[in-house]
Amino acid sequence: MNKYYSITELTREFGVSTRTLRFYEDEGLIHPERRGRTRLFRQADRRLIAEILRGRRIGFTIAEIREIIQVYKEPPGELGQLKLLMKRVDEKREDLRQKRKDIDDTLTELDNIEEACLGRLAEIGVTT
Repeated sequence: MNKYYSITELTREFGVSTRTLRFYEDEGLIHPERRGRTRLFRQADRRLIAEILRGRRIGFTIAEIREIIQVYKEPPGELGQLKLLMKRVDEKREDLRQKRKDIDDTLTELDNIEEACLGRLAEIGVTT
């Protein structure tokens, strides 16, 4: 039996707005059936929405998500999708490591500035 989900059911389940789901549809990421003005989402759409939201949480762009989904639909299919996903995960991980390094460097610089300020305040006789 084909189970359909309404847009309201999915917005509640995933904690997103109807506008978000319509945006994903407009971007060609999901393809709900239409009955008049009503959108009917299949289980496959529900799984895709979960994966899209997961991709967004870890920082993938809509274009990257679209690319990953598209690779699955064309040869080499799932194998190609998994390889592409692994490549994108590695890239994202490296990007986050660089951001962490940048943050650590900035924190170190702020500590140095604070230490210099405290030293100068002590030199001029101001206590904190």
